Amino acid sequence: MSYAASANRDVPAKLPGWRATALFVALLAGLAGLIGRSAYLQVMHDDFLQEKGNARYSRVIEVSAHRGMITDRNGEPLAVSTPVESVWASPTEVVADGRQVKELAQILGMNIGDLKEKLSDTSRDFVYLKRQLPPDQASKVVAMGIPGISLQREYRRFYPSGEQNAQTLGFTGQDDNGQEGLELSLQDHLAGKAGSQRVIKDRRGRIVEDAGSLRAPRPGNNIALSLDSNVQHIAYRELESAVREHKAKAGAIVVLDAKTGEVLALANYPGYNPNNRSKVNMQAMRNRAVVDLFEPGSTMKPFTVATAIENGKVRPDTRINTENGVITVSNRKIHDSHPDKEPLTVAQVIQKSSNVGSAKMALMLPSETLWQSLSDSGIGAPTGSGFPGEATGRLREPGGWRPIEQATMSYGHGLSVSLLQLARAYTIFAGDGELKPVSMLRLDAPTTGKKVFSEKTARALREMMEAVVMPGGTAPLAQVAGYRVAGKTGTAHKLEGGRYVNKYVASFVGFAPVSDPRLVVAVMIDEPDNGQHYGGLVAAPVFSKVTGGALHALNVPNDAPLDNVLAPPAEIIREEV
Repeated sequence: MSYAASANRDVPAKLPGWRATALFVALLAGLAGLIGRSAYLQVMHDDFLQEKGNARYSRVIEVSAHRGMITDRNGEPLAVSTPVESVWASPTEVVADGRQVKELAQILGMNIGDLKEKLSDTSRDFVYLKRQLPPDQASKVVAMGIPGISLQREYRRFYPSGEQNAQTLGFTGQDDNGQEGLELSLQDHLAGKAGSQRVIKDRRGRIVEDAGSLRAPRPGNNIALSLDSNVQHIAYRELESAVREHKAKAGAIVVLDAKTGEVLALANYPGYNPNNRSKVNMQAMRNRAVVDLFEPGSTMKPFTVATAIENGKVRPDTRINTENGVITVSNRKIHDSHPDKEPLTVAQVIQKSSNVGSAKMALMLPSETLWQSLSDSGIGAPTGSGFPGEATGRLREPGGWRPIEQATMSYGHGLSVSLLQLARAYTIFAGDGELKPVSMLRLDAPTTGKKVFSEKTARALREMMEAVVMPGGTAPLAQVAGYRVAGKTGTAHKLEGGRYVNKYVASFVGFAPVSDPRLVVAVMIDEPDNGQHYGGLVAAPVFSKVTGGALHALNVPNDAPLDNVLAPPAEIIREEV
């Protein structure tokens, strides 16, 4: 290699001058872009950066509102919300090894697979792991100190009276919102409005302090029901005893204030524990007194008789030829269980519960007149209780009534009622002919009812129904020591699949004290199966015990001697079914 060639390799190549200029311009443009972007983010788009920055150390969480308390008329708590803790996680921030996840699953009582699935869902920034934990479990979760897992204060409903008010009060769900019963119908009044609060997290995602409230929660309103806890306890106790004694399918009882229409007690059996619904029979949740319908049987006879008196067809002393206990209407026979060869007075038709006498009086009336009377008495119409799913009953329009249908409806067949509806209807006789509106809430003053019968007619029926509980009537077992009582028995076949079957509903509806009625009590026993099924033998004794206990609990003065209870005859008159 020549010296000249070697020298040429050591001489650096001369670069074009435009490349340096281009590089300088490119660097300057990049710097200008960075400055522009920085200005845009800092000045024009500051909210975005603030949001991203805040998300790293602060969070807005919901603050649950305290649900209003439900009390009885005297302030006794029936439903209260107690504070509990729920465990939640932010999956993107959770830092836990396999051992910690397994331990956490054991504390929460969760399947480890389900827990891992929740923690791995990074598309969500908030997920509940377990709702409404007992304090001891919640403290164990806190002690683990897992980043991204926190507690949130919530409320759980507690029902101090347990089964006694279960079907009436209903219950709430996990979010403390009403699901059934009065908890549902009064949701708008009881529910509060949740608030929100900003909290600060440390670098491990744990909440270290509150940063102030953004919106304070608004608690719900407390509500006082018309129920009286003492009367409710008596009613539930005696109903349970009767259902068990007679091996019945179920039973229900309603106690109304005769002067105001307030529901003082409403009980169903069998019941359920609203504080533990993990293994509840759905049938036990039904408020049978409000949502179930049944044919009322002879408890309808006072309305037929009152209508006949009101329209001038009969007087209390008018004699009705009961045809020795059998008449034929439209080729169908109507029977009395105890035939009478001699004519019965209208009063005796009620006392002895004569189907024949009642049918004859009904057939004296235009069908529209009888229908209007029953309709005005609340049959086939809502009671106004506001209870969810309340049944309205069945009362067909009179245009299609056949004579046999009019006759049987006079003693409670071919129509249907709820027990609450039936109890309300009897406020007419307890309140001088006025039908009272029903209220599940405590009233500050009595409300005006609807006039159905005259005071004279209502008082006449009151006297007739007082004879029902005396010897010679169908319900001497309904007597109450120290008080005059009145009422009417009912016994009816059950209707299944469009046919009457050999199953019964036994009922009794009455009021006391007769001199100045304070209570209306309605009892229904569904399918008694222990050798007795008549209202006077199955339901009347429940009325006696509940009415006596309730009158004493309410300090209602006696209107009869304490030894006024007369021994029932060896054989009690039973109505035909």
